[in-house]
Amino acid sequence: MTLRDLDGDVELHELPLHVDDLGSGISFHHHRPLRHQGGVHVRRLAAAASAVVVGAIAYGAADVADVVPGVLTRDVAADVAQITPGPQPGPVGAVAPAASTKAPRPSAGTLARELDPLVEDAWLGRRAGVVVRDALTGEVLYDHRGSAPMVPASTQKILAGAAVAETSDLSSTMTTRVVTGASADEVVLVAGGDTMIAKGAGDPTAVEGRAGMRDLARQVARSLGPEAKGERLTLRLDATYAAGPRVPSTWDPTDVTNGFTQAVTMIGLAGERPEPYQPSPRYPERSALSALRAELTRAGLDVRVDDSASTWRTAAPEGATELGSVESAPLGEVLAEALSSSDNALTENLTRQAALADGARSGDAKDVARWVRSTLTDAGVDMSGTRLLDASGLSRGQRVPADTISEVMQLGITGSAKSLRGVLLGLPVAGFTGTLHERFTEPEAVPAVGVARAKTGTLTGVSGLAGTTTTADGRVLTYVLLADQVPSTTGTLGARAVLDEIVGTLTTCGCR
Repeated sequence: MTLRDLDGDVELHELPLHVDDLGSGISFHHHRPLRHQGGVHVRRLAAAASAVVVGAIAYGAADVADVVPGVLTRDVAADVAQITPGPQPGPVGAVAPAASTKAPRPSAGTLARELDPLVEDAWLGRRAGVVVRDALTGEVLYDHRGSAPMVPASTQKILAGAAVAETSDLSSTMTTRVVTGASADEVVLVAGGDTMIAKGAGDPTAVEGRAGMRDLARQVARSLGPEAKGERLTLRLDATYAAGPRVPSTWDPTDVTNGFTQAVTMIGLAGERPEPYQPSPRYPERSALSALRAELTRAGLDVRVDDSASTWRTAAPEGATELGSVESAPLGEVLAEALSSSDNALTENLTRQAALADGARSGDAKDVARWVRSTLTDAGVDMSGTRLLDASGLSRGQRVPADTISEVMQLGITGSAKSLRGVLLGLPVAGFTGTLHERFTEPEAVPAVGVARAKTGTLTGVSGLAGTTTTADGRVLTYVLLADQVPSTTGTLGARAVLDEIVGTLTTCGCR
């Protein structure tokens, strides 16, 4: 089976700032211990064996999901946003000290002695790119092929997130409206970018499902008045906002049909995002129309739906009267959700909206990717060696050096993209949340549980992690780990174990 980038099989509504807010009762499922012999890592046999035992489909679903850690944070200084979590509950075995600006910085030489054997591990294949920085100063403490263009997989989403954060108001929301149509008996649902609308009532505390079709329908019924209950209305969709290809030309269409991602649309329903081998509806727009019709009927209106896709490209009449509107969660929260659950379509959706609002030539994935590159270049990031074809990292043929991702993360910590900090805080916590909730189980990696955050990246033959952790001395570090020549599909779990161990080593290392 060909592994693809699933990166999004975990639903995440809220991520705590400090892991101790997660409460107790968290259990850890450890695999068989790793063993070292004469400096050679005799390990990950259990990981490879488990890939066979689980079977191709189950393995593909778990692996393609690109389940990886996020960036943790702790109060370090006004400029170094909270990058690592506080002491964690549960059987972690060791508790990381509070991050401190006065903590000693690791020695580059000591880090090299600790990391070189891991970076050269056979499970990472013939090529790995690794960059470790001091988060406070931005100084590079370890660089192994950091400037080499590598396949980033979903770690590329950090670049897209940074571009969105650089150019957008992350406190803004996406509005879904209903307006009057071209005739007295027509009403138009106007898509505004929100693809996580609740079928029923919205939940003001949720990210997915903040807006609700029931709330929208009730507003429409009130606006139309009791006289409308005796008439038959036609409901259609205006999907002209932030228009672009439903499936980027550089994507493999089977990734959509197999549930590894979904079409990029500007409207959709909560609870209908895909899971591996459980695809979302082919036309989320029709699901949205159907849900609104059901709620309008519930409100006492007689409504038929014109769901012909040809009408979606027709804008609502200029000057149409608004009959109702609902708002999504703030953009920053939705962006954090896209990264934490590694949702490819949602990342493309948000990046396309930001790009078009900022003057991008079109909503085509390649034009959006050019906008990401241009935006980050303008922010001072060296984009040499970078080739972007989309925002999410799902397209093959993309290349990003580890050092470029590292620079972008630094922008969100001490640089100009300070609005990115909140997005980094939404990255999964090692062993607890998102794509990292079942990782960091081997003994060498366990110290990073509850301490590290990271964004994952997985494609066939590719494994990556990009995030933050705190050393044993309390120094906050950022790391980018990319391997794009992982031996085979059965080597992916082994590669992940090595990457987790590298983060565990950074976490336990004072390295002075």
